[in-house]
Amino acid sequence: MQLFLFLCLVLLSPPGASLYRHHSREMKNRVKDLHVSDMVAPSSRKDFTFDLYRALAATAPSQNVFFSPVSVSMSLAMLSLGAGSSTKTQILEGLGLNLQEGSEEELHRGFQQLLQELNQPRDGFQLSLGNALFTDPVVGVRDTFMSAMKTMYLADTFPTNFGDSVGALKQINDYVAKQTKGKIVDLLKNLDSDAVMVMVNYIFFKAKWETSFNHKNTQEQDFYVTSETVVRVPMMSHEDHYHYFLDRNLSCRVVAVPYQGNATALFILPSEGKMQQVENGLSEKTLRKWFKMFRKRQLELYLPKFSIEGSYQLEKVLPKLGISDVFTSHADLSGLSNHSNIQVSEMVHKAMVEVDESGTRAAAATGTIFMFRSAHVGSQRLVFNRPFLMLIVENNILFLGKVNRP
Repeated sequence: MQLFLFLCLVLLSPPGASLYRHHSREMKNRVKDLHVSDMVAPSSRKDFTFDLYRALAATAPSQNVFFSPVSVSMSLAMLSLGAGSSTKTQILEGLGLNLQEGSEEELHRGFQQLLQELNQPRDGFQLSLGNALFTDPVVGVRDTFMSAMKTMYLADTFPTNFGDSVGALKQINDYVAKQTKGKIVDLLKNLDSDAVMVMVNYIFFKAKWETSFNHKNTQEQDFYVTSETVVRVPMMSHEDHYHYFLDRNLSCRVVAVPYQGNATALFILPSEGKMQQVENGLSEKTLRKWFKMFRKRQLELYLPKFSIEGSYQLEKVLPKLGISDVFTSHADLSGLSNHSNIQVSEMVHKAMVEVDESGTRAAAATGTIFMFRSAHVGSQRLVFNRPFLMLIVENNILFLGKVNRP
């Protein structure tokens, strides 16, 4: 009998996010806590977040890109709990973990701490992160895996009759829609009749810009998708003091736009023809440099209102980062179930973001399907009227994307 296990990650961020505040001292203090390589594992060396971005961008160079690094990373970390041998090693090394004694435990403890911290009540914005496990008794989930999901990843558990695929699909999608305040609906389009488990990870984020853009200042302007392709977009504008850095080495300008609460949006504008150079230069080191080098500048900032989406089959992308066995007949997921012939057949990540005068709305979802084998000082204009990059950070990188066409 062929059985399936889905791992679904949902990430949602409505109006805004601001990590590094307007005060330079506070900005420098906050950067010390930024986990950009794999979100939570301090022993990480590889830039999983940016390696994944580059892999996603390479699949469609002229398209918009948007995804949730923390969502994908937590999904893989949960998956590693049930993996063994080289399957586990590939996942952990793909995340950038140094496989030294205690580092794996540190990874899971880091995510556990992240879950606890992000679910604390906070002023100015909403941010919640959680997991759920839908299981059918036929799968025989190991007690150790179930316990780890509950204790380390604070997962809710739900008995599910996967024999009724229509009912199971509705149960899961209704849960996701509720947890994301209706932003992610119909996360799963279908379930195989032999599906036995679905793991869900969601994050909901809602905030407003610390200083909103005035609707009256928004005007239609040109956006240069390429030198030959120009589209008209509603361009927001606001003059204020922003943290700003001109990176001459990478040929880009970076501005941090704070949200109410404790999150920040970073907008990165490459010089003309330098997008790939900037993309290739994205790293933990680069991001830390930007935050350390930020200085307050009086800017007349122009940002387009935009809404973009991304949808990715990660089972086709993650092997480029060394995570491949789990999607093949060589998968070892013996820590998940007593069935020895289980593998991941599909891992889907969907994300969207909307930016307007009041703030940012963003949502993302990742589904993994398992199956049994069968600048200058002073005021200046900064106009984002050509392709640019965007990050939303709150000590961790919640979202990362490229706006090629608003």
